[in-house]
Amino acid sequence: MKRYGLRDDQFARIENFLPGRPGTVGCNSDLGNRLFVEAVIWKFRSGAPWRDLPERFGDWKNTHKRFSRWAESGVWESLFKALAGDPDNEYAMIDATIVRAHQHSAGARKKGGSTRPSAARAAGSRPKSM
Repeated sequence: MKRYGLRDDQFARIENFLPGRPGTVGCNSDLGNRLFVEAVIWKFRSGAPWRDLPERFGDWKNTHKRFSRWAESGVWESLFKALAGDPDNEYAMIDATIVRAHQHSAGARKKGGSTRPSAARAAGSRPKSM
């Protein structure tokens, strides 16, 4: 199995939620919904920009445009809502108990940065040297 690919059973579970299938509004690309979904999975799992999408997924601009259209029309939201209640997907859920904050988000002082006391504190303090 490809690292960022979908197994046949995984794609079969989401196939009916995607536009472009027979009997629904929307069109399918020449490459198909499966390759498009795998391109989106590759992009977000790798963290790469859209421009770095491998050529096997087709033109990155078209992929990004299609992703944006699906987001605006609510395709991704309905897909996530449908899969969220499935107990087989618990491994993919993320909550605050397993996400660690970056050290800079905890209020640590920056290197080389100077801090000034507040106006009230400065007014009540005596001069440092005379």
